[in-house]
Amino acid sequence: MATTWNGQDYERQISAAVKLGRKPVAVTFLEAPPAGVRRFEGTEPSGCSFWRLAAEGQSFYTVPGNHFNCAVGAYTHNIPLSPERQKETEQTLKMMFNLGYVQPEEVPEIPRLAKSPQAIRYSPLSDARTEPDLVLFAAKPAAAMLLQEAVNRAGVASGTPVLGRPTCMALPASLQHGAMISLGCIGNRVYTGLSDDELYVVLRGKDLPTVVEALKTIGMANTTLRDYAENRRQQLSTL
Repeated sequence: MATTWNGQDYERQISAAVKLGRKPVAVTFLEAPPAGVRRFEGTEPSGCSFWRLAAEGQSFYTVPGNHFNCAVGAYTHNIPLSPERQKETEQTLKMMFNLGYVQPEEVPEIPRLAKSPQAIRYSPLSDARTEPDLVLFAAKPAAAMLLQEAVNRAGVASGTPVLGRPTCMALPASLQHGAMISLGCIGNRVYTGLSDDELYVVLRGKDLPTVVEALKTIGMANTTLRDYAENRRQQLSTL
């Protein structure tokens, strides 16, 4: 784990280069509840709902039972449902099959965490004092463009296509392959308040320092190229 990790400084540097509508979220999958961190109390309809709370500034951890309300999220996070809730996965998938939203043969291809977490820590990136497993960015396309260009420059792109539903599969997919872009899904947009003109960029925590460094070059390059393109448009556009 990085000894020089400074989430506050990383968030400051990213925010200076990229316009973000909400705070980046740090997520860490744990084998035991973390010391000195507030345990989440209450209920939420989905695992991705915790992203919203962290983006609003809250730092906390959840336990497996906090994720039982979303059968799909529990599946991607490899969280076994309690016996009385197991049928919900089948019922949810059946509804999605009947709607034509998901086809049965797609389910085995949905990425999942390799190991069931005993706790999950969520916080704004600025509150992360140690390296998280993942950092989630809700971004408009122009901001996602800059992040993706920095990801490519840093050499940590996944090389996989843009992901769709379910949004939560982007987390295990990123852990396995590298930086991901997700267009989100309707459930996530409702539960997190993600706007119609936003999408997600998901990075591994271990990759963030190199992406932040690459973003400095990418930001300056885009500023210069924007001025160059604006001048050419003025000079060469006839309509």
